[in-house]
Amino acid sequence: MTAEGEDGHKKPREPGTRALLDLLCLGDPEDQIKLGELLSGLGRRAFGMMLFIATLPAFIPIPIGGAISGPLVVLIGAQLLIGLRKPWLPKFIADRGPHRHALIRFDKIISPWLRRLEHLIKPRLTGVLDHRAATVFTGLLVLLLGLLLSLPIPFTNFLFGGLMLMFALALLERDGILMLIAWAAGAVSIGFFGVLSGNLVAMATRWIDSFL
Repeated sequence: MTAEGEDGHKKPREPGTRALLDLLCLGDPEDQIKLGELLSGLGRRAFGMMLFIATLPAFIPIPIGGAISGPLVVLIGAQLLIGLRKPWLPKFIADRGPHRHALIRFDKIISPWLRRLEHLIKPRLTGVLDHRAATVFTGLLVLLLGLLLSLPIPFTNFLFGGLMLMFALALLERDGILMLIAWAAGAVSIGFFGVLSGNLVAMATRWIDSFL
């Protein structure tokens, strides 16, 4: 598939999420894929890949999966919120990352779903992704969902992980319509699990108090 560039010529469409994930799965399963190397060369889609990788621990059936994913998601949301053009990672995080065997396991789970979604997810309404106000709103929702993911709310890791994947796919595939759906689903989840339960308000209050 091709896309039209600024000069009017057709250019190849960038590899989709499933193709990127398949490429990452090639090689020694014991190799560690450093986050800094993983994000290089992805341009505007780097935030999507960073969010995609940060979400992985939420799908590991261990109690601390959300506690691992949550802070990483918050970091990504904060950077979108303040308008960074590309992700920034502290060196101690950039030099770390998932082992390839974890990506292979995840690929086996998500690839069939991505294959079904490929004809539905595509570059469209990119203004929803590129407009400054839209990026700020995306960052705010991702940050708040990351806070909720960090909390020990029973049976919500997969729910919040699924929402994060929706945001990640919208950024990776440059799909503005999917981002609009992610906004709606994210806002409902924040309202239900965050505001109504008081968890998010309590956490935000503690964070504010720690800086005063």
